[in-house]
Formats: sequence, C-alpha cells, structure tokens
Amino acid sequence: MKLFRFGEAGAEKPAILDAEGVGRDLSGHMPDLGPDQLSPAVLKAIADLDLSTLPVVPEGVRIAPCVGTIQRFFCIGVNYSDHAAEVGIAPPENPIVFMKVCDPTGPNDPVMMPKGSTQMDWEVELGVVINQTVRHVSEEDALDMVAGYCVVNDISERDFQNNYGGQWVKGKSCDGFGPVGPWLVTSDEVADPQKLDLWLDVNGEAKQRGTTARMIFTVPQIIAHLSRFVTLRAGDIITTGTPPGVGMGMKPQQFLKAGDTIRLGIEGLGEQAQTVLAYTD
Repeated sequence: MKLFRFGEAGAEKPAILDAEGVGRDLSGHMPDLGPDQLSPAVLKAIADLDLSTLPVVPEGVRIAPCVGTIQRFFCIGVNYSDHAAEVGIAPPENPIVFMKVCDPTGPNDPVMMPKGSTQMDWEVELGVVINQTVRHVSEEDALDMVAGYCVVNDISERDFQNNYGGQWVKGKSCDGFGPVGPWLVTSDEVADPQKLDLWLDVNGEAKQRGTTARMIFTVPQIIAHLSRFVTLRAGDIITTGTPPGVGMGMKPQQFLKAGDTIRLGIEGLGEQAQTVLAYTD
C-alpha cells in the first residue's frame, strides 16, 4: 500500500492510493496516520477496505509528511561506501548514530535557509518507519518491525554541523530540514530494501545517483544495532544514510542558495520537490 497524508499543517488527513493511483480519503476510518495506525493489525484492516467506496482526495491539495506525530528521527551517518570515499572518511566499524530534532515537513513544502547559513546541503535518504515497540531485536526479525519505507531529504547545514563543536545535530535540525514522503510504502511492497535506486537533482542538474546496495550497514543491521541501545517506538523514523553527490563532497564544494529547486526520489517510493527560500524573520 501507498499511504499518505494531505491537508494544511494541523488539519492533515490520512489517505491511500488506489490501484489506479487515485488518492482516497481514509479519515472516515481513522483519525490520522500516526503511531497508533502503524501496527500490522491496523495496516491489514486498511488493506481489506473497498477503496472504491472512499472519497477521492481533492486535486492540488498539499501533501503532508506521510506519518503524523513522528516521535523521533534516528539518523545513520556515512553509511554508503562511495559516500564515505567522497568525503574522505574511513568506513565506520559500527553505525554512526545522530538525531534530527526538527519537525517533519511535507515532501513539497518550501524550505527556508537558516539565519546565517552559508553551507546548506542536500541528502536523499531511505527512511524506515517502525511499527511497534522494539527492544533487542535480532537482524533476522528486524524487518518484521518495519511498517514501511519513505523518501527523506536529510537537509544539512555543514558549517553548523562541522564548525560549532559537539554532535552533528546542530546542522541537521534547523526548521524545515525534515521533508518526509510523499508516501509511506508498506513493507510488503518492498521486496528488498537493499535493492533501491536513489537520486537527487538541484536546478535540474544531476547531483546524487546511488543504490541502497552500497550501504555499509543494512536496514536489518541498523534496526538491530539501534534497538540494542534504545527502545524504538511506533512512528520512529530511521534515515539510513546518503549516497555520493552531496555538495560538501564536491570539488569545489557546492551549496544551496535562495531560489534553488531540489528534486529527489527513491525507486518505488515516490518523489519530492522543494524550493529554497531566503531567510526572513
């Protein structure tokens, strides 16, 4: 299933794409698409609905983050071997874990440059959405804990990230730095999360081209590793790293500026498009 949410911020409704690609409103059956709706039992109930009886989602409506009331962003850094090479970092022995603490935004919402930003960068990433409370799960069972997958743009401010001490969270958590969606594609539709192509363009120019096959740590390995140290909850999103082609890794480096447009997507998971806005108070 391809599930999504639509409507203005604070008034989002849950929806699903039918077999013809038409959005169908699920709000008559559930209040939202959030942690309480991600369990296998609820997802099965959605799958059993006769979608032809549901109202059609209006055209031109805003597409919201595909999961509501997102609890936490867990992020994995330097997780593609070819990205590690481009930024000159040795492949890590264990997953590099950091957090994004910004609110998620819609996949096509504009993103404002932070005040004082000089090194705003892009990162297409596979997002993994957890479906239940998870502790000490094995790699063999890890994919059973996944409600679905989505596109995430892990927008970053490299100056904030690298030059102000502490962890990377400072450069990862500015307002608008968490575009998620358009769809939550349920795990039954993703045969192998390690066989997905990713791409990102800036102003129509190809920047990132990659495949999840180049991940250093696979999705099951990441879930098992995180759940050893942290209790994961339904609605948590794990962003699993980015392929090569980020602005920081280019020679000379390239960064976003006001007026730029970003388009990105992952095979089978949909596409995003953002416009970069200049900072305003």
